[in-house]
Amino acid sequence: MAKKILSPTPKRISNRTHHQVFALNDDENKALCRYLEKYKIKNKAKFIRETIMIAIIRKMEEDHPRLFD
Repeated sequence: MAKKILSPTPKRISNRTHHQVFALNDDENKALCRYLEKYKIKNKAKFIRETIMIAIIRKMEEDHPRLFD
């Protein structure tokens, strides 16, 4: 029986090209680390990105003009 030849897996290309950097003080960092540990969050960058974007989208929806208030 012939061996199957596996094609190499394509490299994953990230579409995130805009980098943002921010700093935390000691207390903020401890709080973040405790939260990540308590809720067993493994991917810190994903958590921070999703949390920030959820807050931004909620605020934009609140500020969206409405026909009837």
